[in-house]
Amino acid sequence: MPDFLSTKEVAQLLNINEKMVYTLISEKGLPATKITGKWLFPKELVLQWVENHTLNYPAARYPLDDHTGLVIISGSLNPLLGRTLSYFNQKQREWLGSFAELSDLASLQALRRNLCHIAVSRYLQINETETYSMAKMELGFTPAIVNFCRREQGLLLAPGNPKKITKIEDLANNKIRIANRPLGTSTRTLLDNSLRKAGIDPQHIVGYDMEVSRHMDAGLAVSMDKVDVTIGIRAVATMLGLDFLPLSWERYDFLIREEYFFTEGIGLFLALFQDPAYLKLVSKFDGYDMSQSGKIVTAPISTEKNNHHTGWSETPNTSITACLPSSRI
Repeated sequence: MPDFLSTKEVAQLLNINEKMVYTLISEKGLPATKITGKWLFPKELVLQWVENHTLNYPAARYPLDDHTGLVIISGSLNPLLGRTLSYFNQKQREWLGSFAELSDLASLQALRRNLCHIAVSRYLQINETETYSMAKMELGFTPAIVNFCRREQGLLLAPGNPKKITKIEDLANNKIRIANRPLGTSTRTLLDNSLRKAGIDPQHIVGYDMEVSRHMDAGLAVSMDKVDVTIGIRAVATMLGLDFLPLSWERYDFLIREEYFFTEGIGLFLALFQDPAYLKLVSKFDGYDMSQSGKIVTAPISTEKNNHHTGWSETPNTSITACLPSSRI
């Protein structure tokens, strides 16, 4: 279970008074959760929040080089992304797609530190407008944002749904065991938001403190009867033959640093969305919507190969082909 701080402890940590803590929650997005009327603060997320708001963040000691032959991606791994990387590596003999499995928040930090070319995340998506402002706040710069897919999240249930779980409120039944996801993941955020809307105290849920890192591991916990329900993506439920109770669709994006957007490796990777064989392959995956895949949400204004970028524009639904050099499509 993660360490939680009280309001007083956060005030001491930040060297401010307790009233200012409440201001930071409402105005600056200080991570907090309210349980039975009492504010609690996940220590790890508070420290990450402080780091996110650091000015003059130091540059990486070893900047990535476009000539390494690597496309380094970080984020939460799921079946569709795994298959995408496999296809890219089979097709591109001179390039290697490398993946670091991290939470949404950790992947953003890796992108900020210049440790990867692409962060795969849905953490920023509250709505179309807030995507841009939150990207600047979390990263300290505005990345290029290219849609990867939309995926369906929900409750993964044992085959036949023996516990008769039909709504989120049923998780409050003390005879139902759940497996949770780690703090900082979009899946955990979805569960916590759903519980809050339903007026359910998470501490009354059996298994709320048991965290499982991967979607597949969470699904296997249900399949092996270790728990009755978990939260995850439909694709895993289909693969494991589990029942699925849908909760929401979420957009899943590639966030790319400006200086890498027009490099050869990134161009080749994003060109997958123009590859009929790739699109046919991924269309077989259940629980994903690829209708907007490859659409650019934000992109550099300049599209010249020499990377003389003049800035960034918010261009929802622009095709990859409109921004990438034609020689790389």
